[in-house]
Amino acid sequence: MSLPTFKLLRPRTVEEAVSMLYRHQPNPGESKNGHGNGDAGVQIVAGGTDLIPSLKQRLFTPQHLLDIRGIENLERIRVLPGMGVELGALTTLSMIEDSEYLRRHYPVLREAAMSVASPILRNMGTLGGNICLDTRCLWYNQSLQWRKSCGFCIKKDGDICHVAPGGNFCWATFSADTPAALLTLGAEINIAGLSGFRRIPLADFYSNVGDDRMKLGRHEMLTSIYLPEGTAGYSGAYRKLRMRGSIDYPLAGVAVAIKKKGKQVEDARVAITAVNPAPLLIPDAPHALIGREVNEHSAMVVGELAASMAKPLTTSLLTPEYRREMIKIFTKRAVMAAASA
Repeated sequence: MSLPTFKLLRPRTVEEAVSMLYRHQPNPGESKNGHGNGDAGVQIVAGGTDLIPSLKQRLFTPQHLLDIRGIENLERIRVLPGMGVELGALTTLSMIEDSEYLRRHYPVLREAAMSVASPILRNMGTLGGNICLDTRCLWYNQSLQWRKSCGFCIKKDGDICHVAPGGNFCWATFSADTPAALLTLGAEINIAGLSGFRRIPLADFYSNVGDDRMKLGRHEMLTSIYLPEGTAGYSGAYRKLRMRGSIDYPLAGVAVAIKKKGKQVEDARVAITAVNPAPLLIPDAPHALIGREVNEHSAMVVGELAASMAKPLTTSLLTPEYRREMIKIFTKRAVMAAASA
C-alpha cells in the first residue's frame, strides 16, 4: 500500500509548529480529531510507527504532515532536583528503556516501555506518540477496500459501531502501554497552544470515547511529560496480554506502582489499558492494599476490582470474556511482582 499525497512541514520551534497547526487545520466541523473525512488539515508525525501504516490504510489522508523531530529539547530526559523528571515528547522508548535513572526511580515506566513492539520500533517510537496513540478496532484498522465492503464504521466514514450496533458510541480501544504506567506515577503533561502552555494531569487528558480519545485542541501539541518526585522510588510492574511475544499491541495490560514501609503497603496505584477506550486508574485499588501486607488474597481482590472496570468488547480476535479474565490474572501477578521488587 502506498502513502497518500501530502506536503511535509518541518518546524524548528514549538511556536512555529503551533503556528503551522493553526494555518493548516480545517475549520471546526470539517474533521473530527483526525478522523471523520480525514481529507483536510494536518497530522503531527513523531516516530511515525503507528501513523505511517494508518496513512497507507487511508485511515488518514491529510494535506500536510507536521514533522516535529527537528524541534530542539523535545528528545531528552531531564532530572529536575526537588521536583521530579521531565521527559520530552520525542524521547524514544529505547531511551526510556536504557535510562539507569528511570530504572532505579520509576521502574514501572521502564517495564512498560520495554514491552512495546520490538527493539527497532522502540528506537523510532516516542513517548509522546505512545500517549497520543490512536484507538484500535477490528473494524477500523483495516485497508480502505476492506472497510468499504463492511459499510465503514462510526470512527471513520460510517455511522454505525460494528462492535456495539444500535448506539452512537465508538468502542475502539486505547492500546498503548506506557500511559497506564504513567497514570500510576501521577504523571502530568505539558501542552503547547496559541495562547502558550498548559499543564494538566495525564488522567485528565483522555476522554474514554473511542473516536475522540484526547482532550487536545486543534491547534495544540504535546511537548513534555513530568513525573513527580513523590512517586520516585515506587516499585513497579507491568504485565500485558498479546497474541505474540513481541511486536503486538496489548490486548490487556496492567501497571502497578507500590510504595512500602517495611512489609506493609504505604501507597499503591493500579491502572489498566487495552480494555477500554482510554487507560484507566482503578480508584478502589489503594483501599485494598494500603496498610496491608501483600499476599495472594489481597492481590486477587485488586484483580477483581480491575476486571470490574474493564469493558473489552469485540475489538480484537480474542473474546471479551477471555481478556477480562486475563486482566484479573495479570493484575494479581503485577501486584505480587511489584510488592516483591
